[in-house]
Order: sequence, then C-alpha cells, then structure tokens
Amino acid sequence: MTFSPHPAPYAAPARPRRRRTLVLVLATVFALVVLAVGGFATWIAVSFVNARVDTVGKIAFDRPLAIPPLAPSRVEADGTRVFSLRMQEGEADLGGPQPTPTWGFDGAYLGPTLRATRGEKVRVEVTNTLAEASTVHWHGMHLPPEMDGGPHQPIAPGDTWSPHWTIDQPAATLWYHPHPHGATAAHVRRGLAGMVVLDDAVGAGSADDAGALPRRYGVDDVPVIVQDVRFEDDGRIKEGGSLLSSVGLLGDRVLVNGTPGPYHEVTAQRTRYRLLNASSARTYTFAFSDRRAFALVGTDGGLVERPVALDEIVLTPGERAEIVVTMEPGERTVLRSDPLPERLGDRNRFAGDADSLDVLELRAADRLTPSPPLPQRLAPAPDVDPDDAVRTRTFRVSGNDINGRAMDMTRIDAQVESGSTEIWEVSSGDGGTHNFHVHDVQFRVLEVGEQTPPEDQRGWKDTVAVRAGAPVRLAVRFDLPVGAGTADDVPYMFHCHLLRHEDAGAMGQFVVVGPGEGSDEDAPPRAPASTHHH
Repeated sequence: MTFSPHPAPYAAPARPRRRRTLVLVLATVFALVVLAVGGFATWIAVSFVNARVDTVGKIAFDRPLAIPPLAPSRVEADGTRVFSLRMQEGEADLGGPQPTPTWGFDGAYLGPTLRATRGEKVRVEVTNTLAEASTVHWHGMHLPPEMDGGPHQPIAPGDTWSPHWTIDQPAATLWYHPHPHGATAAHVRRGLAGMVVLDDAVGAGSADDAGALPRRYGVDDVPVIVQDVRFEDDGRIKEGGSLLSSVGLLGDRVLVNGTPGPYHEVTAQRTRYRLLNASSARTYTFAFSDRRAFALVGTDGGLVERPVALDEIVLTPGERAEIVVTMEPGERTVLRSDPLPERLGDRNRFAGDADSLDVLELRAADRLTPSPPLPQRLAPAPDVDPDDAVRTRTFRVSGNDINGRAMDMTRIDAQVESGSTEIWEVSSGDGGTHNFHVHDVQFRVLEVGEQTPPEDQRGWKDTVAVRAGAPVRLAVRFDLPVGAGTADDVPYMFHCHLLRHEDAGAMGQFVVVGPGEGSDEDAPPRAPASTHHH
C-alpha cells in the first residue's frame, strides 16, 4: 500500500453547514414576519383609534352659509324654459390649508339651483369646458332615458348636450350630478353637483302651492347640500380611500353649499331646509344639538302625507329630506350628524357610523317673521299597491357587483313591462353597507328588515339604505312608455349610490317592453355608447 506524503486536508461534512444556514435563513424570515405582523397589527390598532371623527364643539361657525343662486332661464316662444350650465375648472376656499382646485357648474364649486314648475317644458344646455368627458344625470327626475344623463351619454370636452323634457311629477327636491362609468365619485367629489327644486303648478291647490309651507328661496326655503371632504397637504381634495373603509373615502370635515364652518341667519319663525346628502360615501344621522324636534315634510320624491315629528333622520348618499324647523327669537342650535342609531345595527367605525360631526349653526334673529302653522295633510300617500305586482326580483348588492355580475355597458339586466308594478327585494350580498337608487322612478318602501318601514321611509323614494341583515322590499311602478331604453335609445340604471361601489361595478341596466314581451333571459345585447354629445 502506497501513502501520499501530502495527504488532502480534512473536509467537514457539507450537510450540517447547510442545515445551519437554512436555520439562520428561516429564523430571519420568521423574525421579519413577526415584525411585519406586529407592524400591521399596530397599524390596524392605530387606524381603528383614528377611524372615528369627532368635530363636535370644534367648529368656529364663522362663515355665513352660501346660498346657491337660482339658475337664470329664458322662455322660448313655445313655452320651453331653457337653462344653461357650464362645467368648468376653478379654485375655491373650502377651508383647506390653501385654495383648493375644484370643478363646478357656472362657478368654481357646485352649481346653481334649477327651479321649474310641473307641466313646464324644459331644456338644459350643458357645455363641458373640462379636460375630460363627463355627464350630467338628473337624479330623481321622471324623463326619457336618452335625456337621463347616465353613462351612455358622455359630453366630450368642448361639446354641448341639450336634453329636453316635460316636468311631469309633483313638487320635490331633486339634484343633478355627473354619472360617467368608473369616474362618478371623483367628478362629484371635485364639486360637480347642484339642486333641482320642482314646484306644483300655480292653482293646483297643493300644500306646496297654497303657501302652507315656507317657499321663499334662500330666506325660509333653504338648500342644504352636505358633503364631507379631506384635504391633501397642498390643499387638493383627497381622492384615494382608506384600505379599511369598505364604503369609500370619508372626509374629516363637512361643507354645506361649499361653505366650511357655516351659520345661517334665521329670519322666519319656521324655515324649510332641503337636506341633500351629496357625499360619495358618508351616511349622516342629522339631529340638532339640543335634540329639538323638527317636522319632516318631504322625502326623495316629494311631500309626505302629513308632517312627521322627528328628532333625527338618517340619509345615505343621494337621499334627500325636506324638514321644517321652528325657532324662537334669539335662539341658537347646531345641526349635527350623530353616530348611527343603535336600532340600525352595529356601528362600523370604518364606515363612519361612529362619527360625530358639527354641520351647520342656526342663529335666530331677535325678531322673526311669523309663519303659518303646518297643515295636517300635505300630499296623497304613495299609491303603489304591492298586490298589483306582476313579478318579484331579487338584487344582492356587493361592493363590485349586483347579483354577482359587474356592470357591463353592453348587457341589459332587466326588462320591465310598461305600466306594471314589480316587487324589488334588495339585500347586502357581502355583509357591508350599501344603498340602492333606481333611475326615473319613485318607489314605495314596503319593508325594512322584514319590518314596517319607519315613518321617515314611507314617502316617495328613489334611493334607500341597504344594511347587512336588513333587506328592503320595494314596490316599484314603471309608468314609462314601451320602448324606453330599447332600440337606439339608452337604458335606465339601477345601482348602489355609494359612488366607489357604483364605479367598481355595482350597477345594472333595464329597459321597458310591452306586456308579456321578453324576459331577462332573452334581453338583447347592446353596443356600448361611443359617440360623445354635440
């Protein structure tokens, strides 16, 4: 046997060394995971603590409430009342760290109030001077689908759209806002919104026409357009939402008619406030700081049957309420948004349900103009009879879809029979907070959570809250002509009015057919709108 004079150095086995390296790597990864989980848990905890917004007693109320001007109009030879609106960029003092870039109609922020009378023919000439296309939807209005201003009717930059129709519905508080598919939240948040006030015809003998309700615009009949905003450090309106908020972006301050910290000088014994929740995501529980009672006299679609005494009213985005507030000389009170009432379920901090917000201070003058007492009857109750329903439809609303299908501009989701009544049962499909708006119609709320609806939900409605565990049952009558939304026309929409949900796909389309014609299963496909309005 031969031995080498220079034996090879001893080599340690490789396996133990690899094992030690693997253990070290795994330990490092584990430590990083622990740190990440701990950091995320800390972020969640801090976010939970900071999720609640409370501005009660912290608002100076040092600016007089701006009153949107009544939009000027002209009357043509055939009696058509013509309004003009200009969509434009601007800059406004909204109480941010510096002036805020905004959008508005005929001004820097928001738009004028359009006022018209039942029976009038109207035309609105809408010119878009923005750098991108948008639309103008007449929320709550009864009108042909091609005049509705939904996502199929974009107005290109530099173009003018001139919808026209006849006012054919009772006195009501409506509003107008953009409706471009996928961008509605941003366009509304930047300031594109305004109110529409419809009056009953002179001599109609209604409570609205007879002078039984306050109706001096800007004096004892006051628009209250409520929005929440949050600012970037440079004063721009924040548009991104919290990852923890399922409803969308929630602001930490409130504007009324574009005014931060507003007060209203009350000069009449009774004042009618037209409340509009024009926020993109926030639900408000309106009440007064002294919990004084007020009279609900109108909901989305017009006057209620009789005044309803309340000390709070909950409005989700898009909903309206007309309330009459009685004050004594020299009194002051603050309109607030309180936490969501416990009767409506658990409060979700990340949906704003636990927030407390000061909104508007009312300051009564030392001498007030006398007001007549409110009449005991205001309008007929909604006359939609559920026993007349020809069918029942079920809608499960989620953050990105309805009935598991996201919005498709080429798909018709429902065909309704002209003149028919249907039952629409709407529920939350994901356990979250939603609401539901149907274009062109006003409906009757039959049940909320299998219970008789509260008194503030018994008038005409076009938008209704949909909360987890509390499905709503609606009676909807389609007083629309055969062909509305078919052929070369555009369909009507139904959707969640939490605008992030609408933009994400929680929207569908319906058209009107004759009795016994067609079904949802054989609804014709549609080509998406590609032509901008001129």
